[in-house]
Amino acid sequence: MASLLEQFKKTAAPKITQFTGTPDRKSLASIDQLLLILPGKVPAETWRKIPHGQNVKALLRRKSPDAVPAAVTRLANKRQTALSVGIVDPRSDAFELLDFARKMIPADMADKTGTLGIWIAGFDNTDQTHLARMLSAAALAAAFVMPNYKSQHTPSRLKHIKFLGLGDRVDLTRIAAEADGNNLARWLTAQPANKLDATGYVEFLKGLSAENDWQFKKYGVRELTKMGAGAFLAVAQGNADDSAAIVRLRYRPGSKSVKPLLTLVGKGIIFDTGGTNLKPFSSMLDMHIDMGGSAVAVGTLLATSQMQLDLPIDCWLAITENRTGPTAYKSQDVVTALNGKTIQTIHTDAEGRMALADALVLACADKPKVILDYATLTGACVSAVTTRFSGVFTNRPNLHPVLKKAGQDSGERVWPFPTGKEFLEELKSDTADIKQCSPNAGGDHILAASFLQEFVDDKCTWVHVDLSACTRKGGLGHIQTEITGFGVRFSMNLILDKDIVGNADNRQKQ
Repeated sequence: MASLLEQFKKTAAPKITQFTGTPDRKSLASIDQLLLILPGKVPAETWRKIPHGQNVKALLRRKSPDAVPAAVTRLANKRQTALSVGIVDPRSDAFELLDFARKMIPADMADKTGTLGIWIAGFDNTDQTHLARMLSAAALAAAFVMPNYKSQHTPSRLKHIKFLGLGDRVDLTRIAAEADGNNLARWLTAQPANKLDATGYVEFLKGLSAENDWQFKKYGVRELTKMGAGAFLAVAQGNADDSAAIVRLRYRPGSKSVKPLLTLVGKGIIFDTGGTNLKPFSSMLDMHIDMGGSAVAVGTLLATSQMQLDLPIDCWLAITENRTGPTAYKSQDVVTALNGKTIQTIHTDAEGRMALADALVLACADKPKVILDYATLTGACVSAVTTRFSGVFTNRPNLHPVLKKAGQDSGERVWPFPTGKEFLEELKSDTADIKQCSPNAGGDHILAASFLQEFVDDKCTWVHVDLSACTRKGGLGHIQTEITGFGVRFSMNLILDKDIVGNADNRQKQ
């Protein structure tokens, strides 16, 4: 069987071409599925440009204007092009537009559509460009082939996306990079744990680094033991082998020796049994996705490097399983993290914060301006914000409005929560410097983030994303699959639009 990297490289994105001016019947006849996107009030001139425009107009009168698509029919050509008509307000927020785009694209498109056409008609150039980017994001996500190990598997037939009737060509560079990052995050997260084990994950990252000119370094169990990474190793000690590792990836567009300005950190628990405090079946069933934070970190690194950003970035990934067995760590064990803090373990299913603690210490060593960490960390965050949002936490409370705005503008919505010393009252320990978690208190998402903050250098601006929106049945925003890859678009908005790195020094002084 092909290696994981070889499998991923076969998931090439479809070709995108753009055509300006009114499409003629010949160009429409070359399309299998056409999405016709219209405003609520369609100019008469636009109706005259649409083949059988009056028939489409009559069809829309019989349909609910709130339905997406508002109407479905076929064009009278040899190919019998399927036509889906959508009505949208371009002033809607990003999430609403991405949600509209997802619903416009047929769920079976990847299997049955060779060429997808998108015609955005009746809008000015600015709105048309905005909508084209949203629909591109949804189309690239829907076209992507997720892991499939069926013996009879048909690859995607969607080879071509055509934009028709554009006033001006649209720059889709960022959309394509974000889509590649999101697709990678989803693809990795969806892998079964016996296909993406710790050894295979590390080898995949090594190969991906070579493909993208990233620097790669693996810190194995022996090296981490010498370094004193007791928090991470406590989680790893229940494994049957020493395959656990913390991996560092480096993107350096200029000098290879410069320090990172931005560091990404990801929880890579490739399967989580709960450890000695074993999960019940329903809670353990999908725990192959517990490495989703690391997948988002790698996906964000891929997106930034594909855009060739002039920004040195590190990426630290804590990769292990959380197993049960005679050597697994237990409640009331005391371990020492890399920064010398001692931790009283309370519940072995709170392993994510243990693995991240040492990864964060390593991330802080080079003193980046900003650290973003990602983890499927707590069920409490799902209870707090559902799977529609993810929770965010930071050691710079003045960032809360910026984080919310990044979520709104990217369509990957987040909600800020507090952290700080007052919450550490719940984590006071009689036998160690800090408890891993509280056996009684609520708000575990806040306590977990407050615990993590104890392993972050306060000179670094730190943002923790608790990925409660990592999965959502039926999809979320522009993503049709249950595994959403949430976090890549949000991170890119923080980096590019909010300039979180450039503004880090100012926020530290406030």
